Amino acid sequence: MVLAGLERRRRVVAHLVTLAFVIAWAIQAAPLPALVLPSPSEVVERLGRFLANPYMWAHMGVSLAHVVAALGISFAIGSALALLAHYVPVCRLLVHGRISPFLNSFSGIGWTLLAVIWFGLNHTTVVFSISLVLIPFAIVNIRAGLDSLDPELLEMARSFGRRRLRHYLLVVQPALYPFMFATLRISFGVAWKVALTVELLGGNAGFGFLFNVARQDYDTPLVLVVIGLIIAFVYSTDRYVFAPLQARLARHYEQA
Repeated sequence: MVLAGLERRRRVVAHLVTLAFVIAWAIQAAPLPALVLPSPSEVVERLGRFLANPYMWAHMGVSLAHVVAALGISFAIGSALALLAHYVPVCRLLVHGRISPFLNSFSGIGWTLLAVIWFGLNHTTVVFSISLVLIPFAIVNIRAGLDSLDPELLEMARSFGRRRLRHYLLVVQPALYPFMFATLRISFGVAWKVALTVELLGGNAGFGFLFNVARQDYDTPLVLVVIGLIIAFVYSTDRYVFAPLQARLARHYEQA
């Protein structure tokens, strides 16, 4: 009962603050032109026109494809490098002392400019740039998961057999799930931020490209519509995809 009441109060506070923000936004926007600060009603009206235009849906799909492709590539490469450093000690300095610091400190805009020179203005440029920004997130998180493994549990697992692949699938991988999902959830949000910049500088389609179009047309409502859609994408995916899937896997292995 106490927890339920606390949860209700949290929701009320969140809704009231959100409502206050929208009211303050509307008041502030009232004396200003839409170019400077469009009102909430103008943004909603622009959202309706956006969703009614198949051309805009195509750009939305392109950005989503860029993010998903880069997320998959970066997660696979980063996880592989972390596992390589863990199971092949001679590679540990290479991965954690050279590759990870280099990728972590290299500017995303720098990768974008290089990718434009190497690949031109296309989808490869966007996916390449986003992937290289995200790889360090996977390396760091998977390494943390591997370092947190219980040595006694691993020793006990080895005592039941000699197949390392079986040990990994049944013991190591389930223990890494929280770190894997942390990587995916963080990277998904970061990927959208990077995608906007990369598509703006080196893309020929996507939300970042629409940003450039909005800049040229002085269409500030479109900028806010795109930002709102990205927030909705990230929030919905985290709450309705990643969180339930992580909880389901956790229940499965607890029962097992």
